[in-house]
Amino acid sequence: MTIPDYNIRTAAFSWLERAVDADDGIILRSDLARGFEYRGHRIPLVSPQGIFKPRICELPLSITTTPGGPYNDSFNKDGLLSYRYRGTDPDHPDNRGLRRALLERAPLAYFHGIVPGKYLAVWPVFIVGDEPGQLTFTVAADDYALLKNTEQRIVDDPTPRREYITRAVRQRLHQRGFHERVLKAYRDHCAICRLKHRELLDAAHIIPDGDPDGEPIVTNGLSLCKIHHAAYDRGVLGITPDYAVAIRKDVLLEEDGPMLKHGLVEMHGTRLFLPRSKNDWPDQSRLERRYVSFLDR
Repeated sequence: MTIPDYNIRTAAFSWLERAVDADDGIILRSDLARGFEYRGHRIPLVSPQGIFKPRICELPLSITTTPGGPYNDSFNKDGLLSYRYRGTDPDHPDNRGLRRALLERAPLAYFHGIVPGKYLAVWPVFIVGDEPGQLTFTVAADDYALLKNTEQRIVDDPTPRREYITRAVRQRLHQRGFHERVLKAYRDHCAICRLKHRELLDAAHIIPDGDPDGEPIVTNGLSLCKIHHAAYDRGVLGITPDYAVAIRKDVLLEEDGPMLKHGLVEMHGTRLFLPRSKNDWPDQSRLERRYVSFLDR
């Protein structure tokens, strides 16, 4: 069986491989809407609807989850994506299109909104289940390198591999979402030294993500430059529950050049640069818990 639009799909995936930021997998919605050229046709990859089929295609080419959108896409107990139908009519043309993609085993691209205008791109994904009673499709990610090296078909049982890859995608979504939301809240500044070079900033957890309280939410995060992130993680630097910076006592007594003096010692007692919205300010109970561990070092 020949997959409909297969050449267009592989062209789209090749374009994504070039267009997506290799370091973080992020692409702008404006780039997705602009799309790519294919044999004289301009093919966008998204539209205002989450399930998108370009005019030139027989089947949908992509699915999208929009940040703050109307559909509650989530991951199920098996770690696969539960993707909501368009509307509540299982027979809507978009839903029929994804149902046919399931039957035809057609690869698609998935774009998950991290913050408005920025998406994590995942490809290929496959529709692997249909739950009309829940108004959802089940979606699994697969290995693009394997798809590129196979004659339109991945011949072995892909289920264990797809479950593993989709769980890894879920982790990436959490990490990238946390990173983008925290840096956006702090307006791309280090909360301690105000450095504004985004490429040198990290989203630091107050309570580590392996802890039950280490949720990937803005109030459990701090935008820190790489120096201050490392200092915070290693207990050289602490932050009090009332948003003051503290440097470890033995470090305050050291003399070791301008980086130590200006980058750490002079930060002692300064106040954090905070988000404009108080709803995004660091959670004080989490800061207190972390600060107690800093004092115990």
